[in-house]
Amino acid sequence: MAQTSIDYAAVYQALPGTVALLTLDLVFADVNEAYARGVGRSRGELVGRHLFDVFPANPNDPDSTGARNLRASLLRVLATGERDTVPLQHYDVENPERSGAWEERYGSPVNTPVLGPDGRAELIVHRVEGVTELVRARGHAGDGQGRMLEAEPYSRARELQELNNRLRRAHAREREVAPALQESMLPAHRQVGGHRAAVRYRPAVGALNVCGDWYDLVDLVDGHRLGVSVGDVVGHGLEAAGVMGRLRSALTAASRVADGPAQALDVVGLCAHVVDGAESATAVTTFIDFDRHTITYGSAGHPPPVLVHRDGRAEFLDRAADPPLDADPVPGPRPEAATAFTPGATVVLCTDGLIERRREDREDIDTGLLRLAEALRRHRTQEPEALADIALRELLPPGGATDDTALILVRL
Repeated sequence: MAQTSIDYAAVYQALPGTVALLTLDLVFADVNEAYARGVGRSRGELVGRHLFDVFPANPNDPDSTGARNLRASLLRVLATGERDTVPLQHYDVENPERSGAWEERYGSPVNTPVLGPDGRAELIVHRVEGVTELVRARGHAGDGQGRMLEAEPYSRARELQELNNRLRRAHAREREVAPALQESMLPAHRQVGGHRAAVRYRPAVGALNVCGDWYDLVDLVDGHRLGVSVGDVVGHGLEAAGVMGRLRSALTAASRVADGPAQALDVVGLCAHVVDGAESATAVTTFIDFDRHTITYGSAGHPPPVLVHRDGRAEFLDRAADPPLDADPVPGPRPEAATAFTPGATVVLCTDGLIERRREDREDIDTGLLRLAEALRRHRTQEPEALADIALRELLPPGGATDDTALILVRL
């Protein structure tokens, strides 16, 4: 019998059970369609967020133990590397459309580690055997029938174990191809046209060695002008990396023939509308003219670059902000702006993984940008390679970030 190639990512999405993948920091790495439907939230509202930020304990019910028991189960999985099943739990979930309105739920979480080659957990398969409707139909979980439910075994445990084994094998195969994919998609050079630059690339904790963040440097005219860009595709892993590669290539090509950053972003915006997975992708690009000592820039929904002048003054290049690449199906001309620099200044572009923190408001990145500007100001005399290392060390959490990070510095 011929061996059949199975797309386990498609299998994962098609599973009728509610299954989520969590990082070691208990951040959603992925969810299947049944899970998103079951909790009433889209994949975009879950991936990248901490489990207990999305589903906190009900503050109106101090006696509720559901969230506490779930956290204890997940910590046991991380400590032992073994599957853990939580008995039937009552917990409340806040209605995503009505703040402060809580809905009663019943279910039994099953948490299974996905082990790496060293035998340590790299992800957690978090599955919830929901029985809310059954409990409601039988009356109340506290009566005799409810007690019978607590002791009721779950016949799909073996199915979950097999899924875990398949996911582990697929994860191992992806780890083999990830470094080669990263190397082929992202430029490795540190000097372009004789100008000193440093780049850093850090996938999120628990992710593969590839991610949806990207950077690019490209000579525009005989080494006198340089295009520098970063971008961000929603998601992690090989699928996001594939989308990233297409958008980066489009921006590289457009930058070589465009009159400026705005026109280049217009072209990439058209590309984003026909690339599956490019929804809400962002990018910022700068054209550096070393003869005129100017930086022309444009942004499509991305955090602004930081220009650190030789005297330590930090300037945010934020006067050409526009929505993400795919925001308008018929995009109009995007804005661009320009600023002057003196030789010896440093321009820095990064993705939001470097400047955002999970417990800070994602709509307000000012705090993170100020942290970055202050670190760059204090260490501005360092060479680009050393300055890049310092920025990562001072801004990223000690255990690694829960979002992907790309960083590029150019000494002007």
